Amino acid sequence: MDIGVLGGTFDPIHLGHLMIAEEARLSLGLAQVLFVPAGQPVFKPDRAITPVMHRLEMVKRAIAANPCFELSTTEVDRSGPSYAVDTIAILQQQLGAQARFFFLLGWDALAELPQWKEPTKLVQLCQLVAVPRPDCGSPDLEALEASIPGIAQTVVLLDIPPIDISSSDIRQRVAQGLSIRHLVSGGVEEYIQEQKLYRQGETANGDGDRGDKE
Repeated sequence: MDIGVLGGTFDPIHLGHLMIAEEARLSLGLAQVLFVPAGQPVFKPDRAITPVMHRLEMVKRAIAANPCFELSTTEVDRSGPSYAVDTIAILQQQLGAQARFFFLLGWDALAELPQWKEPTKLVQLCQLVAVPRPDCGSPDLEALEASIPGIAQTVVLLDIPPIDISSSDIRQRVAQGLSIRHLVSGGVEEYIQEQKLYRQGETANGDGDRGDKE
């Protein structure tokens, strides 16, 4: 069974995430796409991350209408930083050898792959699928090949238009009192309003000021 894996902080999850997942599912013939919220993101140590209970609930609401989308709590269920190679290894143990994983990431993340934990092992464990990002040039596969042998022949560059929606922009819009309709699903928009997330000077269930910091 071919399974897509889309990881991220999802703070908040937005329509761009859903569009990427669906395009990948259809283009690659995936049986399902797992959304894997990060527990402790490795590359975002300086920004206060919204508590996991809120991020999980927003993902649940965002994917509820698509039976091919599923939430995985693999990363939030364990302590310490979230590393893709560990996540794929755990998913392989959970779902068995019959599962083949397709790890979705942006062109910008692909360019940074040599800095990730055990990138060569990650390439061996799953198929990398890279999607275009706004204002980001196509990956230099020759340079990547020099650091991670074999990646140029295995990575799939998904041919879809770049989706110019970002979680940081959404947080800023909420903090400024602007509309986020058509940027997130209706359920996520309602949840952000109900929980007063991302508002400057306000707290959500005692979790502290989320503000609009990136």
